[in-house]
Amino acid sequence: MTAVDTPPNSLPRSYLVWLGGFTVARLGDAVLVFSLGWAAAGFGGTTAALALTLGALPRLVLLVAGGAVADRVGARRVLIAGEAALIVLTVALAFALARVGTPVWLLLASSAALGTVTAFCLPAAGSQPRRLVPDDQLTRALALRQGWGQAVLMAAAPLGGLLVGTAGLPAIAWGAAALLGVGLTVLVAVRDATASSPEPGLVDVPRDRRRDLLDGFRVVARTPGLRGPLLLTGAGAALILPVPSLLVPLLGRASGWGPGPTGVVAGAVGVGVISAALLAARRRRLPPRAGSAAAGLTVSAVGALALAVGPVLDDTRAAVVAGALVFGFGNGTFVARLAPLVLGGAPRTHLARVQAVVGLVQLVPVMVTTPVLGALAQQTSPGWALAAIAAGLAACAAGARRLTG
Repeated sequence: MTAVDTPPNSLPRSYLVWLGGFTVARLGDAVLVFSLGWAAAGFGGTTAALALTLGALPRLVLLVAGGAVADRVGARRVLIAGEAALIVLTVALAFALARVGTPVWLLLASSAALGTVTAFCLPAAGSQPRRLVPDDQLTRALALRQGWGQAVLMAAAPLGGLLVGTAGLPAIAWGAAALLGVGLTVLVAVRDATASSPEPGLVDVPRDRRRDLLDGFRVVARTPGLRGPLLLTGAGAALILPVPSLLVPLLGRASGWGPGPTGVVAGAVGVGVISAALLAARRRRLPPRAGSAAAGLTVSAVGALALAVGPVLDDTRAAVVAGALVFGFGNGTFVARLAPLVLGGAPRTHLARVQAVVGLVQLVPVMVTTPVLGALAQQTSPGWALAAIAAGLAACAAGARRLTG
């Protein structure tokens, strides 16, 4: 199955099949991770936070290494090995949960192990759309992946909560292993157009450079058109990502909404992201432009401002939900138009390594802004923190417009 011989203006069948299998596998991952986090929360906040940290920390350590290996031996091979490793770990976890229950050591060890394998595979997975889709369809392909990924995140928590109470953790682990098996089967079946030969262009890269883990940073610095979008990606992530995960819950507590209504507001952000992603995926030849990314940032700024003032203006939370939808739609537009600039501008010899840099550019700033925004919300109010987000997004939008010249 290849990416050729597809009808005009349609995404290749190989990409759609791969994306379907990849999404099914990630749903199994997400439900299992939520369920393990729920079990860890039963031991207190410190244990729950430690489990989350152990699952996320490998991204800082392994993204660059995973990108270098994927470009050197092939992204498809790395993904197949990674999915197989996840299946083995998940099956072992299912047996362990059935035998010994949920001791702290097992929850922490499983979070670290699953996070390590997933983090190692992230750059390879991020590079797959460019390997399976023609460049003029890359915007639509990435938007569709963004929409499906957001749908997985929205479904994982309620589905995990339902299954924890009805089926139990061992059954959830077995279910995750089955879904991972579907993803592995699809990976084996789907081959990209260059799978029959080594990664294109590797022969042009000196041997010592291929082994250099920092090569992705050099490529980003030297490739025209990559530095600006990457800086914008990091700035946008630093301001956007803490809103649904940190500031919306803080806003809900400060406003006395309770967990249910607060979850509705957070879910509205996800609905906005999915709407923007699906809208971008429906358009035929949609060129990636920094100007359109600037428009997305402007919309997100308006949404953040509505979130900030909504509790004061509207006791029914309608304005807050509307602000969350607008914020999510702007976020989805921003990602849908900027991500193809980065992936499409990367040399084919360094797709996974550039994706590793993208991951770091998003992760590191968020680790800085999250505690700063939390402290600002505590010292003033979540509304003031959201107003600061709105101002920052407006400034980023102005910077994005400068990229268009």
